[in-house]
Amino acid sequence: MALYYDLPVFKDVYKLILKIFEYTKDFSHEYKHSLGQDMKRDSIQLVRSIYRANKAKDKVAYLEAFLDDFELLKFEIRLCVDMKILSIKKQAELSKLMDSIGKQITGWRNANLV
Repeated sequence: MALYYDLPVFKDVYKLILKIFEYTKDFSHEYKHSLGQDMKRDSIQLVRSIYRANKAKDKVAYLEAFLDDFELLKFEIRLCVDMKILSIKKQAELSKLMDSIGKQITGWRNANLV
């Protein structure tokens, strides 16, 4: 079993978290402490799921939880763009990273379904 912080998906999630923290600091006061705070919390929850999946014998439940939280984060990012508090350029950067993360987690989950 690899250490969770050596996993490529962990490294990508960590990059995503850094970007989310960077981008939400520029939110207006109205959204910084609501939607921005939720995005930070939800992105950190992704690391918890990776950690738990990596150490568990039955990884699927934790990977499913990751995917649920991941969809919520995608929704929050889309909401930010629609409300014009996050630029399309920043959304594109996040989306590229999130596509890679989604593929890695889905592959990991599918490999453990057998």
